[in-house]
Amino acid sequence: MYAEQLLPHDVAAEEAVIGSLLIDGDSFLHVSHLIKSEDFYRERNRLCFAACIDLFQRSEAIDQVTLARELSRTGQLDNAGGMAYLSHLVSITPTSTHAEYYAQLVSRTATMRRLINAASRISAIGYEDTDDVETTLRQAEDVLFRVRADRPERGFISLRQIYDQFLEDRAAIADPMDDSAPVMSGYNDLDELLGGMQRSDMLILGARPGLGKSALAINVSLHAAKNGATVGIFSLEMSREQLALRILAGDAEVDAHRLRLGLYTEAEEQRIIDSIGNLSDLPVYIDDTPFQGIMEMRSKARRLSLSPEGLDLIIVDYLQLVQGQAQSRGRVGENRVQEISEISRSIKGIARDLRVPIVTCSQLSRVVEGRPGHRPQLSDLRDSGSIEQDADIVMFIYREDVYYTEEEWQQHFPDRAYPRNIAEIIVAKHRHGPTGSVKLRFRNNLVRFDALGRDEDF
Repeated sequence: MYAEQLLPHDVAAEEAVIGSLLIDGDSFLHVSHLIKSEDFYRERNRLCFAACIDLFQRSEAIDQVTLARELSRTGQLDNAGGMAYLSHLVSITPTSTHAEYYAQLVSRTATMRRLINAASRISAIGYEDTDDVETTLRQAEDVLFRVRADRPERGFISLRQIYDQFLEDRAAIADPMDDSAPVMSGYNDLDELLGGMQRSDMLILGARPGLGKSALAINVSLHAAKNGATVGIFSLEMSREQLALRILAGDAEVDAHRLRLGLYTEAEEQRIIDSIGNLSDLPVYIDDTPFQGIMEMRSKARRLSLSPEGLDLIIVDYLQLVQGQAQSRGRVGENRVQEISEISRSIKGIARDLRVPIVTCSQLSRVVEGRPGHRPQLSDLRDSGSIEQDADIVMFIYREDVYYTEEEWQQHFPDRAYPRNIAEIIVAKHRHGPTGSVKLRFRNNLVRFDALGRDEDF
C-alpha cells in the first residue's frame, strides 16, 4: 500500500531553508537545532545543507559563493545542481525571516518518513514469525522509540518560562497527588535533606555487598507507594518471589529466614495474612528479567507510564547488571567503562523523558575495603566516573558495625556507644542542595530500615 504513495516531503520548504541560508548565513543559527542533513528528502538539498554545516563548523561565511566553493571542494557541486541551482534557490526565497518555520516543516516530514520506515521494519519483524513473542515485541518497540529519540534538540527558553514552571512546581508540592510533585522517601530526615526525590532526577544508592542497598531502595518504594505513588521495580538480581518475601517480612515484622522456611507462629501468620492484603493493593510493579538492556527497560517503563496507573518512581537494582548495547549484541569484550557510561547516561535520559525519579543501586569498588575507616567516597563508584557525573544525587550506605566488632570498637572509641545496626546514609552529591548524612536503624532480620527515635543519638 505504501509503495504506491510518495513518502511525505516538502521540497518547497527544503528549498526555502537553503535559500534562506544563502540570503542570510546567520539564519543557520535558527535552524541548526531543528534539522539535520539527513532530514532533507531531495538529495541536492541534503548535500547543500551538509556543506553549510561544514562551513559553519569552520566559522566561515555561508552564502552562494562559499557554498559553491565548498561543494566544488568535495566534488559535489554537479550533484547539487551547480551554480544554476544555487541561484534558483536565492531567486525563489522571498525572505530569510521564516527560515525556522521552513525548518520545522522539513523536520515534520522527515519524522513522518522515519515513522513509515519504522512501520516497514516492524512489519518485517512480524513476518519472521519467531516463537519468542516477548523478544519480538521488544524489538518492535525499540524500532518505534528510536523514531522518538531522533526528535529535535531542546533550544533556549526565556527565564520567564522557567520561573513560570518553577511556580507551578512549588504549588504542586502542596498537592501530593499532583504529577509534578516530588516523591517522598518516607524517611523524614532524608526527605528534609533532599527536598524529596525530584522528578527527572537520577539518584544513585551505592554500597558494598551486604550493607542493605537493595533493602533501602525497596523500603523507599514501599513508602512512596503507600502515599499514592506508582512504582516500577527492575530487579535484575533477585526474583520477584524473593523480592516479594523480603517486602512481606518487613511489613509483617516476621523474621525473613523463618518466613522463607514457613516457621512462624499463629500470631505472625495473622500478621502475614493482613500484610498480604495491604501490600496487594499497593501500585507496585516488579520486573525480574535478569538480563535486559536499557532500551528494553525504557520500553517497559514507558508502557507503564502510559497505563491508567501511570508511573511516579523507578527502582533499578542494580546498575552493573544492566546490559549495554555491546553485551546485548554479543560483544562482551568491549570497554566496560564506556558501556557503564552509556547505561548511566541512558538511565538519566529515561528519568528526564518520563519525568520520574529513578533510584539506581550501584556496587562500589573494593578500594573502600582497604581504606582506613572504610568510609565510601564518590571515586568508589564502580566501573565508571560518569555515574557520578550523570547522577543528581549520590548516596552511600555506611555501617561501622560491619567493620568493627564490639570489642574493637571499645578499644578505638571508648567514649562512644557501639553503633549496632546503625546505618549512616551519606549524601555525597546533591545537585539541588546541601550534602550531609542521616542515620537509620537497619533491622537485619526484617530486611528493613527504620527511622531512629528522637532520643537516640549515635
